[in-house]
Amino acid sequence: QVRLVESGGGLVQPGGSLRLSCAASTNIVSFNFMGWYRQAPGKQREWVATITSAGTTNYVDSVKGRFTISRDNAKNTMYLQMNSLKSEDTAVYYCKSVWENTVNWGQGTQVTVSS
Repeated sequence: QVRLVESGGGLVQPGGSLRLSCAASTNIVSFNFMGWYRQAPGKQREWVATITSAGTTNYVDSVKGRFTISRDNAKNTMYLQMNSLKSEDTAVYYCKSVWENTVNWGQGTQVTVSS
């Protein structure tokens, strides 16, 4: 069983930046891919970004050019650098890992963008 723990959320003003981390309890090198999702109040969880084991990245259009997903295999950690944050980025952010047929989720970290 893989345990994923997110951190780095908080309150930030519009235009600000945050870096989220997702620490895994096991070696992430073999993960098919890892990703970030978010869920705003009253809305369904949505995909934000993914990174494959080869380092290929993909983003939802609303965050392209502002968010950067990365992974440090030596630290078993995935990151989401979020710049130029907007109020509509406010949500609970979750990390997800996929290894063969096994899917694991973290518990989430709250990001609030407000003045």
